[in-house]
Amino acid sequence: MKTSPSSQSTPLDLACARLKAAGLRITQPRIAILDALIKRSLPASIEQIHGDLAGSACDLVTVYRCLAAFEQLGLVRRCYFHNGTSLYQLSLGNEMIYHVVNKGDNSVEALDAATSAQLRAALAQVEDLLKSRGYAEVSHMVEFFGVTGKAAQNRPATGLIVP
Repeated sequence: MKTSPSSQSTPLDLACARLKAAGLRITQPRIAILDALIKRSLPASIEQIHGDLAGSACDLVTVYRCLAAFEQLGLVRRCYFHNGTSLYQLSLGNEMIYHVVNKGDNSVEALDAATSAQLRAALAQVEDLLKSRGYAEVSHMVEFFGVTGKAAQNRPATGLIVP
């Protein structure tokens, strides 16, 4: 029984194939950055990714440039902390996983599979509706932020009600 090459491909192989298909060279810095993204299951800041590359000759500017190129190709997904800091996560065409950022300690937690599936279904309906109205290249960005535990109890009430 033969297996298809894609069933044996590692995430790094898939990412490199996407780079090649886009006409980009496979360089050591790009491989190092992709490997750092693969090892992280949650979105990470450029500084965190750069920190993961401590043993390589990859400087911060190279990380910025590579992530910008990866984002243009759809190879990474950008999301945000509540303060606007960009976070990046590898996107190899698998199902979108949504996250919640804890504003108390800036930790990031993935939503459970069932909640993510419900959210994907609802967003797909909205995207389909927009396409039926003539919009093309429809995309979305959804971010959740909250405070848990002691940080929530210690936050002063602001009097603002935000839906």
